Amino acid sequence: MLTMATNNSHTLPGSAPSSALWFLVGHLHPSGQQGEQAHVPINASRFSVGRRPDASLCLPFRTVSSNHAEFVSTPNSLILRDLGSTNGTYVNGQRLHGEVELNQDDIVQFADVALRLQRQSGAVASATLQEDVYDQALALVQFDKLMTERQVTPYYQPIVDLASGETIAYEVLGRSRLYGIETPGAMFRAAAKLNLEVQLSNMLRWEGVLQSSCFARPPHLFVNTHPRELSEDGLIDAIRAVRETRPLQALTLEIHEGAVTNVKQMIEIRSALSDLNVRLAFDDFGAGQARLVELVNVKPDYLKFDIALIRDIDQASPQKLQVISSLVKMTQDLGIAPLAEGVEREAESDICRDLGFELGQGYFYGKPAPGTCF
Repeated sequence: MLTMATNNSHTLPGSAPSSALWFLVGHLHPSGQQGEQAHVPINASRFSVGRRPDASLCLPFRTVSSNHAEFVSTPNSLILRDLGSTNGTYVNGQRLHGEVELNQDDIVQFADVALRLQRQSGAVASATLQEDVYDQALALVQFDKLMTERQVTPYYQPIVDLASGETIAYEVLGRSRLYGIETPGAMFRAAAKLNLEVQLSNMLRWEGVLQSSCFARPPHLFVNTHPRELSEDGLIDAIRAVRETRPLQALTLEIHEGAVTNVKQMIEIRSALSDLNVRLAFDDFGAGQARLVELVNVKPDYLKFDIALIRDIDQASPQKLQVISSLVKMTQDLGIAPLAEGVEREAESDICRDLGFELGQGYFYGKPAPGTCF
């Protein structure tokens, strides 16, 4: 439980202070565990932060030091000091050594607990905060930390053989423990503001492959691409670097169906991947325009049918089942392995197997999890 010590000799939020009061604003949890947003007044001239129960702001988490940091208030300024913490105190993404004077809207971070600094007078203490602006600013600060410190946690989701039930591969899915950018969607939204989607995608692949060493045997990994990688040079060089690092590991590169628009380019990519002994999968087939021309000419090794086609497939109309069955048969006739994505129930799995799907992926077979779980 989070606790905050109070000192009755100092101004509290409900009173009418003669001067402005500083607040820490945000979710007082590490690792993205969101609760109700807190507004913590810095209500002492020396306001301590740490894991100790008697700290002015107690953050009882392993990453926070017992005596982590302190705020020192003067009539005209607010100073933040790091007290030799193990995992660091950060201001706007920069690790603090010693002390620094703070400003309105600075992002302060104690280990992995990040908060915004807000200064309010008693008259505006209840004013609506611009949470969207705060969240965006925090996400960018956190994204810089993600990239510079490579603080990504790869998750691995099983891909199973529907005939035997055996796991034959894992898809690498990126996660982080940095508040505000825990999911791939949040990471790439922040990356897009900085034009760094390609760099992020490359890092997620690298870390997914490198951290798969926790498995007893090197697993077959399905690694993703970002659509921008197909419009810029460097994708094959990036995959070649991964292959040189792990020359014997089975790898499949996933490319989203919507990005497969240039047949000549895809044939060249397919050829280059074959030279590197890397397989190819088209992802989210059927999510938009089914690119059958590219499918016939490029012939990936795997075709991942979009979750929208698979969800509640056991309740689908005979007409829909006939269409999916025809697509599955066409895929197999081309020598491509059809894979059903988003299988969440046994009934869905049974229908997919009956329709001829060779592989399946989804919560029914296993949720994404860190590699240490295997």
